Amino acid sequence: MAYYASLMNKSDSNCPIRRQAVPDKVELDAAGTMDPLLEEEHNPAPNIIKVYPDRVAWTVANTCPVLCRHCLRKRMVGREKFDFSREAREAAFKFLEKTVEIRDVLITGGDPLTYQDDFVEEILARLRAIPHVEIIRIGTRTPCTMPQRITHELCNMLKKYHPLYVNTQFNHPKELTAEAGKACSLLADAGIPLGNQSVLLKGINDDPEVMKKLVRGLLSMRVRPYYIYQAQTLVGTSHFITPIEKGLEIMESLRGFTSGLAVPVYLLDTPYGKIPMHPQTIVERQDDAVYLRAWNGKVWREPNSKEI
Repeated sequence: MAYYASLMNKSDSNCPIRRQAVPDKVELDAAGTMDPLLEEEHNPAPNIIKVYPDRVAWTVANTCPVLCRHCLRKRMVGREKFDFSREAREAAFKFLEKTVEIRDVLITGGDPLTYQDDFVEEILARLRAIPHVEIIRIGTRTPCTMPQRITHELCNMLKKYHPLYVNTQFNHPKELTAEAGKACSLLADAGIPLGNQSVLLKGINDDPEVMKKLVRGLLSMRVRPYYIYQAQTLVGTSHFITPIEKGLEIMESLRGFTSGLAVPVYLLDTPYGKIPMHPQTIVERQDDAVYLRAWNGKVWREPNSKEI
């Protein structure tokens, strides 16, 4: 937290770094739910989340360097009630070993890189030993929030388990520091493709010029802008939620005005899976909601205010 706190403007309560990390009384708003993706209804094994036919997310940790105020899993991060015991791990591994259609495993949390290298390697080695698991991904915000965690030793270990991908989360150009750039370079030099998954946050990055500066800066650090997530209807985060029309406006400001490599996919994550947000997926708009078609044909209703 010390590194990330050093990026804050302590005299500006609207500092985009500060607003992501420092609690605010506006979070007492009870609108929304604690599990907007209904992840706990998609647990075929301990800490395994399965929504798609061929891939899973595995929440292996419930701690992070920074407790992000917009965190999708705030119901579990930092809480005592989290079982990643040897028994829970073995049950998860057994599920992965017997479920032969799974070819892609995302290791997430919390932040998996809060563990020491040897424990991370123990997980990776077991996964790589499963013949049908072709791809391993790690979701971590440490390149942004604690770049000192990315060391030569860590990268030398990670590169033994290719094909391995790392997705991180930078939300504002102020986070693109020299330290963050060094962390990303170490990972990229180890042959690890890097993707960024921003969250569209009101008052932080819901501005075309801010987002353009962010995606261009990411590319210069060898990080591909991958996703921009619409903020979820999560308890305590309504002050971060922008209208979907604002996200579409930002996407229009990027397409053609910067390199195609710098243009991420704007999407909404739902209990039915991720839905890209463009006219082809928006089935219907009402005054207070939009209806979107998921990959499997199911239609999801997302509350949405047209105020911009």
